[in-house]
Amino acid sequence: MIEVNRKIVDYIANEWISHAKSQRSFALDHGIDEKTVRSIKNDENYKISLETIIKICEARNIKLSEFFKIVEL
Repeated sequence: MIEVNRKIVDYIANEWISHAKSQRSFALDHGIDEKTVRSIKNDENYKISLETIIKICEARNIKLSEFFKIVEL
C-alpha cells in the first residue's frame, strides 16, 4: 500500500504541482490546503487521503478511474 501511495504522490507532485504557477495557486485551484501541497511535494512519508485525490481530480475534471489509469496502478 505504501508503494501505491508513493506512486500517487509522486505523480501529483511531478506532473501537476511542479507545473503550477505556485504551490499556493495549485492549492487554491484544487480546493486543498497549501500545507497539503507542501506535504505532497516535500514529505517522503506523506499519506495522501482519498478525499484529497477526489478534490484534485474534480478540479481537473478527471474521473477517479481515469486518474488511476494515468498513474498506472
